[in-house]
Amino acid sequence: MSAVFQEWLNIVIRWAHVLAAIMWVGDSFLFMWLDSHLTNPSRKREGDVVGELWMTHSGGFYEMVKRKTLAKDELPPTIHWFKWESYSTWISGFLLLIVVYYAGGRAMLVEATSTLSHAEAVGISLSCLVGAVAFYDLLCRTPIIKRNRIFGVVGLALIVTVAWGLLQIFSPRAVFLQVGAMLGTIMASNVFFRIIPSQRHMLSATSAGEPVDPSYGYRAKQRSVHNHYLTLPVLFTMLSNHFSTLYSHAQAWAVLGLVFIAGVGVKYFMNFRRRTHPIILVGTVLACSAVAALTLPSSSTTTTSAAGDRVAWGAVKLILETRCTGCHAKKPTNPGFAAPPVGLTFEDPRDVYAVKDRILVRAVQTKTMPLGNLTGMTEDERVLLGRWIAQGALIPGASP
Repeated sequence: MSAVFQEWLNIVIRWAHVLAAIMWVGDSFLFMWLDSHLTNPSRKREGDVVGELWMTHSGGFYEMVKRKTLAKDELPPTIHWFKWESYSTWISGFLLLIVVYYAGGRAMLVEATSTLSHAEAVGISLSCLVGAVAFYDLLCRTPIIKRNRIFGVVGLALIVTVAWGLLQIFSPRAVFLQVGAMLGTIMASNVFFRIIPSQRHMLSATSAGEPVDPSYGYRAKQRSVHNHYLTLPVLFTMLSNHFSTLYSHAQAWAVLGLVFIAGVGVKYFMNFRRRTHPIILVGTVLACSAVAALTLPSSSTTTTSAAGDRVAWGAVKLILETRCTGCHAKKPTNPGFAAPPVGLTFEDPRDVYAVKDRILVRAVQTKTMPLGNLTGMTEDERVLLGRWIAQGALIPGASP
């Protein structure tokens, strides 16, 4: 695949994915908010009414009435469904996974030292997507589905365990995205296989004038709530490739678990606010604090020490040319890139100096660059880069 064509596919699909995700997450937030703010009807209403809500927006007033079921003669000519937001998010996300990770080369999924081929890594990734949906559905058929807290704890334990296992196979950067893709696939499958079919069944029974089985509505709502509380954690994994300090941690599986706890806690607070139990607030704050504490760079690391002989620019330049400028050049020689990633080029010393702090984090402290260590940067080279930066990152023409 041409690098330029792949770049454009990345742009178009990523744009579509973000837009679709905004709509899907927005729907989830809106309907959960509506349900949590329903009040008893202010006047007598016909039908199986469970609550009402008044809103104002865009210069008008909206009256929302929720009915648990409808009678045959109450069916309106048009009912609006909310499904394509979910489907388009998953389809665009899967296409993005193909373009960036599956077609992007082996280094996007595994480290250079891995014994897996690119095809094998892709096969494992795809199998995990299918396996996640199957296992989640089996879990929903067990008695613990009736106990939300127990189900949440078991789910978190499984997510953390899967993350730990995947870290033995994929690069940490890919693991965070893979976990997000698995959960996103579960969410989309909930809509496609459970929520929409349940709603169709209820609508068909109503149209036929038959009694509506309330269990269908209960199951649909249950899966919808699961999706709702996964939104913030999954959004984090979508953006996780920007957070190298988190995914590069030695216990990245624990960091991911803490982020998920924080995300669910924040979502719960958004839903219930003043009714939020103090334990949830405390747990959310502690999870955020633990992530911050875990990912603080160690002050004792030798890779950022200024001690030792002064590092000349020539030595740094050689490392960059050997390990980095295949991608970070005005015209990359790496066939996977039509332009330098995130616009960074290392051919001019002044450009290198301008981003020395980013180089320190990515190449020295977190060791997440080069990507998958494709070019084989050695530990000695990382130490040398760290020492050069700690000594002031002197470049030609700069005063010592």
